[in-house]
Amino acid sequence: MLSHTETHLIERIGWLRAAVLGANDGIVSTASLILGVVSASGSTGNALVAGVAGLVAGAMAMAAGEYVSVSSQADTEKADLERERRELAEQPEYELEELTQIYVSRGLDHALARQVAEQMTAHDALAAHARDELGILAHTAARPVQAALTSAMMFAIGAALPLLALVLAPAVVVLPFVAAASLIFLGVLGAVGAKAGGANVVTATVRVTFWGAFAMAATAGIGALIGAPVA
Repeated sequence: MLSHTETHLIERIGWLRAAVLGANDGIVSTASLILGVVSASGSTGNALVAGVAGLVAGAMAMAAGEYVSVSSQADTEKADLERERRELAEQPEYELEELTQIYVSRGLDHALARQVAEQMTAHDALAAHARDELGILAHTAARPVQAALTSAMMFAIGAALPLLALVLAPAVVVLPFVAAASLIFLGVLGAVGAKAGGANVVTATVRVTFWGAFAMAATAGIGALIGAPVA
């Protein structure tokens, strides 16, 4: 008997989405904050303080936001499963026919669909309905704690990169140095995320760097406009 093991990229979707979102947000928001403060005040010290504060606040906000939003998804999934469990207990024949019709709609003739539905029901009725009726899969199920921790950690890592660039930047070229370094970080992130998810590397890299550049340019421009009259 042949042994064949497959690992599908979609199995990574839960943590990969949170990781890419967190790191991207960390780089873009912190770099934009740094560029805005430097453009407004010309002070790298103020920018460093603002960047560190942004790292801490952003990581906490990402964790809280991910936990709340993914918990809402988890609550909805749980409610649907509870309702399905109740319907299986109260209307088993109706649920069996419902499952049969699902398989018919996917291309099986009614007799074979009924046989498949009966066997799936005998094996694990709730799992069959969760998967085929509700679309709840094990590798895409909501995991609030995992999403919160991943987003917070990756935000902090992403935010630390523009801060490092700020510390290392020569005094006369702070703005272009931080901007260029941050765009490089974003490009690498886009490529790594695309590679991990099996997506097109060039498309993902261009998409991430374009919107990152747009955000940083907008913030730097606003900082310069606000800083001029204040100064």
